[in-house]
Amino acid sequence: MRTAVVVGAGIGGLAAAGGLARSGWQVTLLERDDRIRAGGTALILWPNAVRALESLGISDGLAAIATPLPDTGVRRPDGQWLVQPRIGGTRLPVVVHSDDLHDALVAGLGDRVEIRTGAAVRSVRANPGDRPAVGDGRHTYEADIVVAADGIDSAVRQRLAPESTVVSSGCAAWRAVIPWYRAPRLPGDVPVRGETLGAGYRFVAASLGERGSAGASTRGGIYWIATAAGAPRPESPATQLTLLRRWFSDWHAPVGDLLAATEPDDLVQQEVRELRPLPRGYGFPAGTGGFVLLGDAAHAMPHHLGQGACLALEDAATLRSVLREVVPGQQAQAAVETYSRMRRPRAVTVVRQTRRMSAVLQTRGRLALRARDAALGTISPRLMSSAATAAAAWKPPA
Repeated sequence: MRTAVVVGAGIGGLAAAGGLARSGWQVTLLERDDRIRAGGTALILWPNAVRALESLGISDGLAAIATPLPDTGVRRPDGQWLVQPRIGGTRLPVVVHSDDLHDALVAGLGDRVEIRTGAAVRSVRANPGDRPAVGDGRHTYEADIVVAADGIDSAVRQRLAPESTVVSSGCAAWRAVIPWYRAPRLPGDVPVRGETLGAGYRFVAASLGERGSAGASTRGGIYWIATAAGAPRPESPATQLTLLRRWFSDWHAPVGDLLAATEPDDLVQQEVRELRPLPRGYGFPAGTGGFVLLGDAAHAMPHHLGQGACLALEDAATLRSVLREVVPGQQAQAAVETYSRMRRPRAVTVVRQTRRMSAVLQTRGRLALRARDAALGTISPRLMSSAATAAAAWKPPA
């Protein structure tokens, strides 16, 4: 029997566990919290993520929970265009409520996945002659393959790739989903989608549709994410929301309307952090197989290009592909190395693009802003559109 342990029950961990189980692996899924849960906001899935879900065999219900996200370009706070919308071209992303995607992934786990909650990994056994194993202080979990999908603070990565450390990206982000019944009614010429850039600030909004409407999220509402240069705020959510309303008070519609309709309980603050340098590899052969790094444990990056969850789903689809037919032993060790060779160059490219965009988005100062705004239309095809092109071009391995 082929066995795997997946550490972490986020989007990437759930996708990997379900994909391996459907390929005949017996999977133990470890989650540090007392239950597995979604993030409570939303995710933008680029075409690479949609293809990954299709490859994993868990995309059948995606059309029922996803809302297409048309390209509306990039504006300045006063509403003037920095980058005009594209018409046609690459396949467009979709936006999904994270609870809906989480439910779909959990439903796809099947009976070959055993879930263990309250299991925070504290030890890693990666000796060449021993089966890979992790422990939580009470139990040791052995398997042929151990998948580290335990996020940016991964205990498994810290043991296997200590050279990679977590650093601040120099900004904080706030996310919220305004439920459909509280969503503001806006004029028809004010789209609830698009991106706006200011001096160290960014605001992105997307419609999740109305609850139960055809082709839209079953939960519905409006998703927005705001980014500001600087450290996270220590104040209460109510005070943070007051600050956000002040910072974005003179921005074009519907930014003010969305912040006004948001309640403190909707707000999720996140310090934006990343890995520097990236781990030297994403696969570590050991015993009857080895360890692999997946998602933020492998390539945590700023969220500015919206590729974090997308790359995690790519990782899961690739892992399933390389492990589909292998048996424990040398074949599994070779598959672990193949996974690393396939995933790390891809991650390096996307992370490099994201860091360049991060520098653009965090531009401060009047002269620097003028230079950025003047150049952004030229930068866009090379930088902003490169993410969309890369996303559209990726296909799961055969």
